[in-house]
Amino acid sequence: MLKDLTVERFVREVASNSPAPGGGSVAAQSGAQAAGLLSMYCNLSQNRKKLGDAVEILQEIGEEARFLMSKMLEAIDEDTVAFNRVMEAYRMPKESDHEKAKRKEAISEAGKYAADVPMHTARGSLRVLSLVNEVAGKGNPSAVTDLGVANMQALAALVGACYNIKINLDMISDRGVAKNMESEAVDLLRQGQELYESNRNMLEKEII
Repeated sequence: MLKDLTVERFVREVASNSPAPGGGSVAAQSGAQAAGLLSMYCNLSQNRKKLGDAVEILQEIGEEARFLMSKMLEAIDEDTVAFNRVMEAYRMPKESDHEKAKRKEAISEAGKYAADVPMHTARGSLRVLSLVNEVAGKGNPSAVTDLGVANMQALAALVGACYNIKINLDMISDRGVAKNMESEAVDLLRQGQELYESNRNMLEKEII
C-alpha cells in the first residue's frame, strides 16, 4: 500500500512515469501531515500549570486530529484505486450500442468515485484548518511554527483535493450530482482560504 511506503519510496513513485500515485494522493498525504502536526502541537501542550483549562480542549482536538490523519492516510491509496477504476472504465469495449451504454455508465460511476475520494480529503483538510483556528494561541508557544506548517499543509491539501474533484465532474452523467459536488467544492475552498488567512495572521503574531 502507498501509505506504508517510506517517504523516499513514495516520492520516487510520484516522480516516476506512472500517472498514479498523483496529485490526489499527494493532497491526501499533505492533509494527513497537517493533521499529524496538529496532533503533535496538542501533545506538546500538556503542561496544566502553564495552560490551565486549555489542556483538556487540546487533548480532545489532538484526538480528533489523529482520527483525521488516519482517514486521509487511507485516501492516499483510495485516490489511486479511483484513478485505476476510471482507466478500466475507459478501456471497456464500445462496439455495440449495448457496450457503449455499459461503458458510459461505468465511466460515470468511476468519475463519481474519483470525485468523492478527494471530497473526503477536502472536508478533512477544512476540519484541520478549523481545529488549527481553535487551538492557535492556546498551546505550547515553542511549537507554534509546527502549527503554522500544519496550516499551510492543510490548505495545500484542500486546494489540491478541490482540483481533483473538479477535473472528474465531467465524467458524471447525472449533472445534478456533479453540480452539487462542484458547489460544495467551491464552498469548502472559500471557507478554507478564509480560515487559512485567519490562522496565519494569529500564528505570525506569535512567531514574529
